[in-house]
Parts: sequence; structure tokens; C-alpha cells
Amino acid sequence: MFNNSRRGRLLAVAAVAALTLGVTTACGSDDKPADNAAGGGSTAAAGPVTITLQTFGGGKNFGYKEAVDKWNAEHKDITIKYDNLTDQFEQVYWPQMIQWLQSGAGAGDVVGIDEGGMGLAKAHPEWWADLGEFGLQNRKADFADWKWENGVTADGKLFGLGTDVGGMSLCYRRDLFEKAGLPADRDEVSKLWPTWDDFVKVAHKFQDKIKDTKFVDGTNTLYNVVLVQEAAKNGNVSYFDKDNNLIVDKNPAVKSAYEFAQKISQEGLTAKLRNFTPEWNTGMKKSQFATLGCPSWMLGAVSGDGGAGPDFKGKWDVAAVPGGGGNWGGSWLAVPKQSKHPKEAAQVLDYLTGKEAEVSVFNFAGNMPSNVQAQQDPAVQGAKNEYFNDAPVGDIFAKSASALQPVFLGVKHAQVKNAVESVVSAIDDGSVPYASGWKKLVDDAVKAAG
Repeated sequence: MFNNSRRGRLLAVAAVAALTLGVTTACGSDDKPADNAAGGGSTAAAGPVTITLQTFGGGKNFGYKEAVDKWNAEHKDITIKYDNLTDQFEQVYWPQMIQWLQSGAGAGDVVGIDEGGMGLAKAHPEWWADLGEFGLQNRKADFADWKWENGVTADGKLFGLGTDVGGMSLCYRRDLFEKAGLPADRDEVSKLWPTWDDFVKVAHKFQDKIKDTKFVDGTNTLYNVVLVQEAAKNGNVSYFDKDNNLIVDKNPAVKSAYEFAQKISQEGLTAKLRNFTPEWNTGMKKSQFATLGCPSWMLGAVSGDGGAGPDFKGKWDVAAVPGGGGNWGGSWLAVPKQSKHPKEAAQVLDYLTGKEAEVSVFNFAGNMPSNVQAQQDPAVQGAKNEYFNDAPVGDIFAKSASALQPVFLGVKHAQVKNAVESVVSAIDDGSVPYASGWKKLVDDAVKAAG
């Protein structure tokens, strides 16, 4: 998640500065001394322990508001202080978090990590508390094998448990589809685009009738959807192979996704907005686009006050994505070794990744649980999203989650992803010519990979 325009870059820099200045207030838990720093577990503190939870994301972000409120109402010995630091992971949150982890100060007691950062996180066991020391190794049956293994460091230490998985759908403005003379019912809409070529044809039909709204938000969102679909056909790899070699210029999945992004841009189908920027949020409120790729967590980004907001309740709906399924996103929680209260932090992490909390998050924000017990819960399986015209999101995303094929993510995935998507957005806004876009994408990826 990152900005493309000069204004966006300035905002990102300012956000980094703000996070840096906030180190003293964001540091792990409270100011009480560690009780057992060498052993990792803390004994009883002099008073209530405050555990700082740090996450990222726009809209309803990790969706923890209700779960945190419930914990704080029921626990007087441990209080969760919830800080959602920024909506941008690759450009702001993760670079700052890396600095805090390397310096040994600044990180919260429990921190969120997007899938793009997990390759690097796994490679640095020294950054993390061992959750096995607090009994969390008994949680293995709660997660798919791939979700569990991504939370294990290179030396076999359990350091993170999964929060959510992405799944895939496509969100669309049913009211604008009706205005354009297209079907608005989600099942009929899904039938319009079995392939991405069909999607482009529908886009042109829409824009022939609706002149002041583009069909797609921008290049970057659908680029990511196509990338994960194509990666599943090419060994489940994207920017790196499973030996951590950069393969951007050799992997057909990356080239196919890039060519699709260029196609929809050249054909004038995008609103030229980069996702998770203020301009993108404004674009939703001003009906500047009618569709966007929607992994489950995107529902909260659309429905939250920072997205389309309450005025558009019932106007958005959820349909099948062209080309089948796919998985984009999903995160983990971990306890930095610098936490002064790792035992209490592990308790909070255990709670937030448990069945009850992940069901709560799904109901509040739409994030599909990675906890398999939560996925199978009737409250999830039968859930409908009122904001999205009562779309059966539980059924849609539960089926998607059960068939996920995770894409391998290299140690420097986040850095390369940031560089690649900057070019994908730049060809759309005209700052990089189409003719030189692919070469710049490859060159920038090589630089980012170091």
C-alpha cells in the first residue's frame, strides 16, 4: 500500500517521520522494567500491564476494535492499547518497523506483519520472542499448514500466528451497473466476465453509457489480482523463486499481469487512482470508478469512513472475480523480543488469533479468518454483508479460503513489490511511458532486491 503522486510521496515521508518521532510513546508496553528479560517470560507486574498492539491498513484495518474493547472490558490485569499506525505497509509501516526491530526499541508488544514482510521476518529469529515458550505451539491445528509454516523462523522458532487470509472477489457498484443498462444481480454480473477479456468488453460497454465514471479504480489493484492468479499457474511464485532468486523478468506471471495493467490503462478504462491513497478514497466517495479487486479485507477498506463510507451502503455488491480465485494478502501477529512483557503479549496474540476474536473481526471488517475453526463457524459461513447489499460474503470467502494456493514470497518481497507497483501505477498516470514501462519495472525490481 503506497502513494504514487508527488503529494503521496510527501505524505509517506511525513508519515515515516511521524512514526519515528512517536517511538518514545509507541515503545513496547509501559515504562515498567522487564521482570525476566533473559527468560522471555514476565512475572507479576506491580500493577496492570499495558500491551501495545501496532497494526496498519486503511478503512477498518485489522478489524480489532470490537475484539479489543471486549478484552479490555473483561481483563483488568492486562490492557490492550491499539495503535493503527498507517494505511501503508510497504512504504511506511514495514520500513519503520524494521528500523525499530533492528535498534531494539520502538516496536509494540504485538505487531502486525503483512504477507509481503514475512520472508524477511522469518529470516531474523533474533527479532522475535519464541511463542513456543508460552505454549502457543499447541495452536498448530487451528491453521492451514502453509499459514502456520509462514509463522516459523528459519531456525524453527514459532514467532507469528495468522490473522486473516485474502481470498478473492470483485466489488462493483450495482447502482451504476443499472444506470449503464448492465445486469446488477451478483450472479448475473459474475456470468458477464468468466475471463479478463470478457471483463474488458464489459468495461467498454459500461463506459459507452456512463461518461463520468471509469470502470476500474486504477492499474494496481487488478494487477495484483491477475498476478496471484497467474502465479498459481507458474509454480506459485511471483517475484522470487523458492531459492530466493529474483525472477521478475523470467516469470510469465509478472509479465502477464503487467500487460493486463497496461492494456486497461491504454484503453482508458481506469480512473488513474492508486489504491490506499487519499485520492483513491475520495474517488470512491465521488463515484469515480465502478469496480475494484476485492480480497476479503478490502470490504472494510471500501465500507469504512476512509473509503466510500455510509452514504454508499447498499450501492456496492460482491461478484466472482474473472479468471477464477486467488489469494491477495493476509497477515500475522508477532511479539518483538524487545517487548517488556512477552508473556502478556503472547496472551493477547493468542486471543486475537483465536476463533472468537477472528469471527468478531470478520463480522466487523470482513477480514476472512485464517483460523480454520473460525472459518467453519456458522457465524462466518452464513454471514451476509449488509453494506454490500447483503452479499453472502461468508460463503464466498470461506470457499475461496479452503482452496487457497499461497504464492511464495521472498525475503525482499515487500521492497520489490513496492518498486514494481510504483511502475505499474506510473504508466497509468503518465509519468512513465508505456514503451519503457516494462524495462523500468525490471530495472527497479533489481535495484530493490539489492
